[in-house]
Amino acid sequence: MLTERWSGVQLRPSPPPSLRRGRDQGADGLLLVAHGSSCVAGSSEMRLLGAAVAAARSDLAVELGFLELADPPAGVAMDMLIARGCRRIVVQPMILLAAGHGKSDVPAVALEGRERHPDVEIICASPLGVVPELLAVAAANLDAAGAMGLPLLVVARGTSDPDANADAVKAARLLAEWIGVRSVDVAYTGVTWPTVPEVLQRLRALGNRRVALFFWFLANGRLVERAREQVAGSGLDVVDAGYFGPDPRLIPVLEQRRQEALGGVPRVNCDTCSYRSPWPGMESRLSEPIGVGHSQLALEHRHTHR
Repeated sequence: MLTERWSGVQLRPSPPPSLRRGRDQGADGLLLVAHGSSCVAGSSEMRLLGAAVAAARSDLAVELGFLELADPPAGVAMDMLIARGCRRIVVQPMILLAAGHGKSDVPAVALEGRERHPDVEIICASPLGVVPELLAVAAANLDAAGAMGLPLLVVARGTSDPDANADAVKAARLLAEWIGVRSVDVAYTGVTWPTVPEVLQRLRALGNRRVALFFWFLANGRLVERAREQVAGSGLDVVDAGYFGPDPRLIPVLEQRRQEALGGVPRVNCDTCSYRSPWPGMESRLSEPIGVGHSQLALEHRHTHR
């Protein structure tokens, strides 16, 4: 059983390793690609969500793969779909904010799949993004935790992508607007600023004694666990509303992204993306090859936006 608190919606633990619920021969395929974690609970939560998607879409062949730290790798999961007879596959990032994993590593999985399976149509979808459905889940979790009305702290995964970091601030502000709170801060678990300890210190210095906490994370992991340790030692009374977790209310968002991909209208922000706009100090990232991270693809795959 998963002991970490993530939301008020309970799903059956320990799904089977295969997500074979959809029909096979001639079926459309859906490849869910999660980051992966050395935290067993985190990877298990992604498998729970994958199993819930497969159960909800019995007309699809659904498989879950990981970029790293968990099995099966995304490329292997794609091969599983093709072995099941799929000739059209949507590759869906199980990622909230579009940083390097969503803009480069997951698209690289799709590119690599096209090279190995030129007779299969492989389409890359967009990360989940900041949408009302996610805000509603976060608000419901805060309500269930008894955290409504408290100063709000949203913790997100820090990245080197300014665009993704800004989206985390947008998510925090929109969540505060959604629940009617006039005090909101965002902190990052690393890579960028402000860090969790820095924001906790600032909240305490401003005279706060009790605050609400929500993690803008899909699943548990080492970053969430470390942040919770930092919160526990802050001296603040923190009402922890958890993170999204394998919540079935995420399934409609994933389906929306799949439909957008099939329609050729992915939601990828280009205007302030550091792969397209020359950010000071990051000029070398402009048109950087896709997959320079986990996928390790050949350099001929240049970063493009559709």
